[in-house]
Amino acid sequence: MIKVARLKKSSTIKKEVKKDVKVNSILITQPRPETEKSPYFDLAKKYNIKLEFHPFIRVEGLSGKEFRKQRVDISEYTSVIFTSRNAVDHFFRICEENKVKVSPDMKYFCITETVALYLQKFILYRKRKVFYSSDGTIERLLELIGKHKNEKYILSASDAARNDIAQYLTKFTIKYTEATLYRTVSNDIASVMKGGHDMIVFFSPYSVQTLFEHNPKFKQNGVLIGAFGPVTSRAIEQSGLRLDVKAPAPNAPSMLSAIENYLAKKKK
Repeated sequence: MIKVARLKKSSTIKKEVKKDVKVNSILITQPRPETEKSPYFDLAKKYNIKLEFHPFIRVEGLSGKEFRKQRVDISEYTSVIFTSRNAVDHFFRICEENKVKVSPDMKYFCITETVALYLQKFILYRKRKVFYSSDGTIERLLELIGKHKNEKYILSASDAARNDIAQYLTKFTIKYTEATLYRTVSNDIASVMKGGHDMIVFFSPYSVQTLFEHNPKFKQNGVLIGAFGPVTSRAIEQSGLRLDVKAPAPNAPSMLSAIENYLAKKKK
């Protein structure tokens, strides 16, 4: 299980100076796409680069019995908050294991449109019941929740979840219960970190924590760092690493587009 590390304030950390790096190899800290038609492979071919996929973390769902120990009666709630597709998967799995029938009137508040659309796997998708952050940030999600203060929320979470949303709900006396659905576990990354990659791309703050758990003295030494999402970006900067490629951004809504923009600029 990943323990949430207390990071130093970014202002007290001396960051490395950016060096001009030619990108030949990129490590993506996620599972390899299931199909060779993934745009990642089109990118690799276009720029003649090597891509390696190795997830730094994995998710393990709580059993129905473990969930019941939290004494959360899902039928008593009118809304649920999802910050990832993992949360969606494990919420409905827990419901099935515990034979809980989710009300058709349940409202869903999601961190991104991608997470919202993923709900179609489990429910009859209706826009009037599904809400999502317009730019993928917690701030926009909180604005939506603030417009529906009379709901009774389940805040779906992992064992190492950030509490930004919980703090907001508490501050404005919105009824909610934080329900742990899964735990985040570090993978072994020793072998993959010997690969000498020119860029490492992160999608979760817990992946950043895994990096330092396995190599507390890790030095960037010119390696480019990419991050998807504001929480991941903040974790990278607070750990003292230099952030070189960031998404989402106005000209890069996805991590893939951010990487391509960087490579295209370097090619010029």
